[in-house]
Order: sequence, then structure tokens, then C-alpha cells
Amino acid sequence: MKLKPYNFILSLFPTSKTPPKSSMAASSLSQTSTSFHTSAPPEPPQDLDDLLSSDPRSQEREPTQSHPSSVDDASPFSNGEPSRCLGAWSRAERAWAHWAKLGRPKLIVAPMVDNSELPFRMLCRKYGAEAAYTPMLHSRIFTENEKYRRMEFTTCKEDRPLFVQFCANDPDTLLEAAQRVEPYCDYVDINLGCPQRIARRGNYGAFLMDNLPLVKSLVQKLAVNLNVPVSCKIRVFPKLEDTLTYARMLEEAGCSLLAVHGRTRDEKDGKKIRADWSAIKAVKNALSIPVLANGNIRHMDDVETCLKETGADGVLSAESLLENPAVFAGFRTADWIVGSEESHKDGQLDQAELLVEYLKFCEKYPVPWRMIRSHMHKMLGDWFRIHPQVRDELNAQSILTFEFLYGLVDKLRNLGLRIPLYVKDMDPIPLYVKDADVERISANGSAT
Repeated sequence: MKLKPYNFILSLFPTSKTPPKSSMAASSLSQTSTSFHTSAPPEPPQDLDDLLSSDPRSQEREPTQSHPSSVDDASPFSNGEPSRCLGAWSRAERAWAHWAKLGRPKLIVAPMVDNSELPFRMLCRKYGAEAAYTPMLHSRIFTENEKYRRMEFTTCKEDRPLFVQFCANDPDTLLEAAQRVEPYCDYVDINLGCPQRIARRGNYGAFLMDNLPLVKSLVQKLAVNLNVPVSCKIRVFPKLEDTLTYARMLEEAGCSLLAVHGRTRDEKDGKKIRADWSAIKAVKNALSIPVLANGNIRHMDDVETCLKETGADGVLSAESLLENPAVFAGFRTADWIVGSEESHKDGQLDQAELLVEYLKFCEKYPVPWRMIRSHMHKMLGDWFRIHPQVRDELNAQSILTFEFLYGLVDKLRNLGLRIPLYVKDMDPIPLYVKDADVERISANGSAT
């Protein structure tokens, strides 16, 4: 009798018209716009979990060092001449030249609100990810609120290729936000796929599918004015022809790369509803720019199958990476080996070890504690189900410290618990350097 995965475990956001000069670099991120609204924007919430993790003084810190743009002059999008008045073929050629310059990454960390922040991106890159998206940033708040910029967007020189994603419904505001980050990324991405109620209330994300002229104006504004390419991430329409019309419109407006989530706006439950890879394939065949596939990526067999069935140029993974950031290195959880026709072995790695590595990245690259708390629950979910008293201890702790979090991991270890990640029997166990010496560039321009 085949064991169910759990049983198996138990038996185991007016704009400045001039782009920021590269010499301003990240310090430009800390200049707050005062002309867009007469009233001040709301401050970020002051819950204890919103405080930065390992550097409380960073909330008061002023820029101490500017950092030159790291955009390579050889890039077809970085020659100081935005992509105005280009024919369709020239735009496509430029899009592919840029993609090739980045090494044609195939394994990509999807944008995840509060979850694809710098420490998590760096952990995933260490374990095979070849590119990554930031969490969705609100373009209006980003232009108006210096604290929001400092807390919600950080990067470092090793954090490339990088997509910086914004939600927006005003082209001028989006451009101002995008100009602040373009020296530090390889694409500015427009979120056209968020299906949540907050996106409906804010009139952004997938709810802009009801206003395609506005979507077109957002893409055009960036494509004409930025020196890095604009990408978009979308969901599909119920009717394939509507999806293809939508995708072609985005390409014509100046989108240089399109990521397609193969579910509709109403299909929110990724665990119950399979993404439509055939729709992604149809989009890929209809466009002349790189196309990425999003949906149903749980392990490397899914990556291989998705690339083959869709013809896409890369895949995005989200939920699976939250549980197992080593997916792209070939590791999988017990859920995905039960019932498999292939045999697997202990990969000599587990989620607690990954969590400890994540916490070390957080000590180097401070992020709000709420993000760290979320990753604790995601990575140790199976462990907490076996020992719920340890989860309860985490939930009861209002002020987090690294000492406390490392102690929780030790407590689980002392309870004799280990839930391994697995690799295929025929694959060698991957070897990874445990500590990476990387330099952090914060949103206020400081390098640490």
C-alpha cells in the first residue's frame, strides 16, 4: 500500500522626466517625491514584525555611499537611447539580444509578496536559480515614501539577473518608480497578474485586464523612457483568443519579455487547479519575444516537461520554492517522491539546514521580521505539524531575534526530528558552499 506524503514523513508603486543619473545610483531611491499628493502617504505599518530584522538603526540611516550603475554599456537597452520608434522586428531583436546577454536563464524565482525578498532570492540562487523577481512593489508608495523604499527593496551585486516588479495604474507614477530602480535591475516588470482582493480594491494586477488601453499606456510609458527593458507578468483569459490578443498588444506596446501564468484571474488555488500549459505554448508561438512559463513547477521533472510542452524560454516557480528553496538544484520533498516510478535517496540536506542558511542571509541583508516569520512557517511546515508545540512557541513570540529562531531549529533537532530532501538515485548529491561572501547594496545607497 502506498503511503500518503504526510504518513511517509512520519515514517520520516507628477514624475520626473529625467532618468536618474547612474552616479546617483541607489541614493536616488531615498529622495521622496512631494508633488504627487498634497497629503502624506501612509507610513508602513509599525507592527514589530515590520521592523528590519538585524539592523534597527537602518531605519534612521542616511545614504553614506553612492554606488555606480551596474548596467553594462554593452546592453542593447543601456546605451542612453530608450527604445523609441523601433519597428517590431528591431524590438524583438533587441529583446533577444538582452536575454542572451543575461545568459538565457531558465530557472527563475517568481515574484511573491513579502516572500521573494533579497535573502530568499540569494538562497534560491545558491541552490540553482538563475534569475529572480523582487516582491511586487506599490509604485505610488515607492515614489512617495522613503521608508517604504528602504525597507521593501534591497539588492546586491550578486543579485542578478533581477526583475523589479511594480503594480501600477498610472503611467507617470510607474515611470518615476521605475527610474529609481533601473540602475539595479535587468528588467522593470509590470504586475498584471495579481488576482487578490487587494488588487481589485487598488485597481491593479489582473484587474487591469478589464482596461487594456490603460495596460498598453503603462507598457508604452516605460518602453519609451527607460534604458532597461520592460517585462510583464500576466494571467490568461478564459478564451484563448483573448489571451493571444492581449499578449500581442503587450509586445506591440514595447514589452520585451512576457511571463505567462497559465491560470485565469479567478483560478487562485494553484494546488487544486492545474495551470494551462497549452495556453502558454500558444502565446509562445504567437510572439517574437522571450516567454516564460509559470504554473505547475514543483520539481525538476516538471521543469523539463514544461519547457518541452510549452517551448517557453524559462520557468517560474513560487509556492514550491517557499517550501523547498533547493528545487532548482534537484532536491524534492517527500510529497513528490511518493508514488514515483523512479527511486530516490536522501540528498543529505533538509529544510532546517536551508532555514539556517536563510537566517544567515537575513543577518547580512536585513528585511522586515514579518518576512522572516513567514519563511519560518513555510520551510518548517512539515516539521511543525509533527511538533505543533514548537510552532506555537514561534507564534507566541511577539519580538523575534535570531538567537530565538536558531534556538527553535535546535529544539526541533533535539526532539530527534529530521525530514530529508531527496534526489534521484542516479543523480549525484549536489555540493554547495555553505557561506557566500557577498556585499549588500541597500535602497538608500549604503554598501555593507
